[in-house]
This record gives sequence, C-alpha cells and structure tokens, in this order.
Amino acid sequence: MKKVVLGFSGGLDTSYCVKYLTEEKGYEVHSVIVNTGGFTEEELVEIEKRAYNLGVKSHKAVNAVRSYYDDVIKYLIFGNVLKNNTYPLSVSAERMSQAIAIAEHVKEVGATAVAHGSTGAGNDQVRFDMIFHIMIPGVEIITPIRDLKLSREAEIEYLKKKGVQMNFEKAAYSINKGIWGTSVGGKETLNSNGFLPEEAWPTQLSKKDAEQVKLHFEKGELTGVNDKTFSHPTEAIQYLQSIAGPFALGRDIHVGDTIIGIKGRVGFEAAAPVVIIKAHHALEKHVLTKWQLSWKDQLSQFYGNWLHEGQIMDPVMRDIEAYLKNSQQHVTGDVFVTLQPYRFQVTGIESVYDLMSSKFGKYGEMNNGWSGEDVRGFSKIFGNQTMIWHQVSESAKGE
Repeated sequence: MKKVVLGFSGGLDTSYCVKYLTEEKGYEVHSVIVNTGGFTEEELVEIEKRAYNLGVKSHKAVNAVRSYYDDVIKYLIFGNVLKNNTYPLSVSAERMSQAIAIAEHVKEVGATAVAHGSTGAGNDQVRFDMIFHIMIPGVEIITPIRDLKLSREAEIEYLKKKGVQMNFEKAAYSINKGIWGTSVGGKETLNSNGFLPEEAWPTQLSKKDAEQVKLHFEKGELTGVNDKTFSHPTEAIQYLQSIAGPFALGRDIHVGDTIIGIKGRVGFEAAAPVVIIKAHHALEKHVLTKWQLSWKDQLSQFYGNWLHEGQIMDPVMRDIEAYLKNSQQHVTGDVFVTLQPYRFQVTGIESVYDLMSSKFGKYGEMNNGWSGEDVRGFSKIFGNQTMIWHQVSESAKGE
C-alpha cells in the first residue's frame, strides 16, 4: 500500500485529509504534528487519539521548540526582526520548522507522498511546497483542500457522511499559537478597518500595577529574567511570557503582502517576543558601532522578508546568519523594562561593553578624549569633498 505522510493538526482540514486519503485514494496515512510551542501535553494526547480514530496507520508528535529557536528565532532576535516594523513573524517563521520536520518524517517512513491541509488562498501552501521540493524532491505533494477547491461546508458534509464525530462549530476567531507569538483571525481582520475586540485575545489583561523586569542577554541571547537563569533561551522566553502576557502586551494587527500577491490582515499577540526584540535592540544601540547597526538593519530586513516567504533553505540565509551571529559578540548585559497594561518602556541598560562610557565624554556636556581644536580640524576635513563639490558647481555656473 502506498504511504503518505500528512501534516496533522487535528482540525477540520487535516481531519478531512485523513478520511479522503485513506478511503478515497487508498493511502496508508502516517500523520505527524510538529509542536513549536503551541500545544500542551494534554492537547497532544487528544490530537493523537483523534488521528487514530480517523484511521491513520501511525502518528508522531515532534517536539521542535528548541530546534525552532536554534534554527530560526535566535536570528530573528539577533536581527530585531519585525516585519513592516510590526510583526515578529509569529506564524510564518514556525511554518519553516514544521515543514522541515514533516519532510524528515517522510524520509523516516519511506513515504512516496506528503500531504498538507493548506487551501489555495494563503502563504502556507507555498512555504510547505517549496520546502518539500527542496528536501524531498520526487515525493508527490497532495493537497486535497486546495486541489478540490473545497468549502468548509463541503468538508463537514463529507465527514458527517463518514460518521466522524467532532465539533464542527467554527469558532468566532481562529487561533494559531506558538512560542514566538499567537495569531488571531476574525471578521475584523477580513477588512481594512477594524480592531479585534477584547474578548478575542487569548491572553486577557489581569495585571494592572506596573512591574519592572530585568532581562539578561549573553551574546544576544536571552539567558536570564530577573534573578532566574535558564538552561536554554526557550525557557527564558516562556517565563517572560508568563510575566508579560497578563499585561496584554504585544497586541497588534499586521498588514502584509502575501507571497501570492495579495494583501492581508491578521491580529497577533506576542508579549515576550516584542519585549525581547525591543530590549535586545536597546542593548545593541549601546554596544555596537553605528555601521554595525546600519548593516544589521539592512540585512535583517531582507532576512525577515525572505524567511516570511519560505526561503529559509536559500544559502544566502546562512551567510546572513553568520553575520548576525558575529555581530552579537558584545551584546551582553542587562536591560531594564517597565511593564504596564497594554504598553511597556525600556528604561535603560547595564553592560561592560557600553560605548556610552563617561571616560570618553558626555554627550552635549564635556569631553575627555579630544580638544576643541581637534574638532575644528576634523570638521573641516570631514566635509572637504562636499565643500569642493559645491565650489566647483558654483564655478561652473559662472563660466
């Protein structure tokens, strides 16, 4: 019997895929779910039960939280990546880790086909397909929802005929949770005007008194929060989320350009990711030179955009990652952040690499490393070529 590996979430689309692939196409279905921080152990157990009840031959849960950080999130922090100055790539980044893990499972199982539940309208279909083409060339890609152009109603009708019992009620808001943030979609995000109501956000406001946290970075990676240290940055991220989430921080709506050429809106909440990125950037502004910061900004913007579009396997990404990693050699120190309902403020940093050292002078007040005459001469030389250009231009006008 032909084997197919199905990326399985337990939702309507992938439940349909199991029944369709087993009963209509005669495949032996091996389902796999890739956890990037969005599922509890209890939820994973329930999803496994659902997979077997639907008729899969085998089911595997892959814990990709740490590899997701090591291969992707780490570089998003190094680059202070916020797409369109807003979105920390909460969903698009995790899709890369999930696609890679699914492709690896195809190799393990020895399947001749791979399937996913993407529709033909979004970015995920491109992200998954590209990774599969690169990692498992020659393996057939099956996408029943996209290929059959199925409506939600058609899927429900089919599953009911097959005797499948599950909650077919569509939630008012679609939620996708991971360690690097949670996306929230609803009727308000389908149009260009409208913000999600308070009840739509998965994490509700429950803290109202301001609170200061200290974030400790080692070479750009978050290793400590307040007086707690962690064996892996994912633990620090999750701990900070437990502190910052109840302040209802990191909420916004991202307006972006999809890979297939249309614009879309999606709500998201990402308290820990947004606080980390802003704190990390504040530390960098103190310890890096202006040209390190300048080139990082340019490379990071490209890196985030290319990752968003599914191009994590492009070798240029390894080149940029090498630069980003090397840029973090002095990004070590503490960052102090004040958390309040719906907002936060980075109040300062402490680092042995701080370039604002008073030994060299205080901006706007005094200096210890040069004299006024030094600056007078420097100013003349620094603008020399521009001065010559203007003089030559004026001279040419008179001829």
